[in-house]
Amino acid sequence: MRFDPSMVEGNYLRDILAQPRALEDTVAGLCEAPLPVGLEFDRIVLTGMGASYHALHPLLIELVEHGFQAAAYETSELIYYYAAALTPGTLLIAVSQSGRSVETVRLLDLTARRVRSIGVTNTPGSPLAARADLTVLTHAGAESSVSCKTYVSMLVALEWLGAALRGADRQGIETTLREAATAAESYLAGWEAKVAALYELLEGVRALFVTGRGASLAAAGTGGLILKESAHFHAEGMSCSAFRHGPFEMTGPEACVLVFAGDSRTAALNEKLVCDVRSAGGKAFLVGTQSDADAFRIPAAADAVRPALEILPVQLASLALAGLAGLEPGKFRLLTKVTTIE
Repeated sequence: MRFDPSMVEGNYLRDILAQPRALEDTVAGLCEAPLPVGLEFDRIVLTGMGASYHALHPLLIELVEHGFQAAAYETSELIYYYAAALTPGTLLIAVSQSGRSVETVRLLDLTARRVRSIGVTNTPGSPLAARADLTVLTHAGAESSVSCKTYVSMLVALEWLGAALRGADRQGIETTLREAATAAESYLAGWEAKVAALYELLEGVRALFVTGRGASLAAAGTGGLILKESAHFHAEGMSCSAFRHGPFEMTGPEACVLVFAGDSRTAALNEKLVCDVRSAGGKAFLVGTQSDADAFRIPAAADAVRPALEILPVQLASLALAGLAGLEPGKFRLLTKVTTIE
């Protein structure tokens, strides 16, 4: 069966193609946003669920590298098992696209008047926006299905927030973040050809692993999530090292491994994983500026912007896999946009 763009038309595709505008609007909003000043704290706890949790990886690394005591927890785990981490000197950074998921509301009830908080959300007037000491708003606009434009907008907002907390030059980081919209538009401009190529590359694949290291763990975790959610396809997001500790045994013609090239610290290790999977008879593709597959080749950009670009090829892969399965991509069958039951 040959790929026909009409096979993947719908709200999810429209949201994917709207990401450059969402990034542009979010950065413009951040340029006018108040800086988080005057907040006294001795440690930082980051929290979110799903894509909002995975989006925290780059910020967590940045904070730790700049001397902050910081940790990240899924919100539900934080409520029930790690609440002791919320000491009086804690700054809580809570991320939720809707700002009203059940875990977020319960966390707000738990922490009321106990800790200072920053809420990062796409929804003004939500419980998170209303009850946080400071709110950082993304401007992705309404989103119809699986998180895509809200996710990339959240990544740039968190990068901006991290720079603000460590006292980096505001104008410099905002100038850098403006690259995100241009780079995303460049990649998505040829989406039909890329999805058609992915349609062929992924045909016959029955299991997909999305792997990375460092800041790329954001795209690895979110990639595994959205492939299941948008294409009903079995996929797992994990670190490259975790893949070698067991899952490598699944390497073969029906398994495919996507490997994010990431930054220079571990790029050689990540490239070696691609070679090793291919040598063992499996399918593997590097996702980065030097990929040998056009669909997985992203534009060169600053490290602060790269996490928002890395997820784009996975989004297009989800379109291809949904098309191969004869499904409308991004259409919820059992879930809703906002999770209301734990």
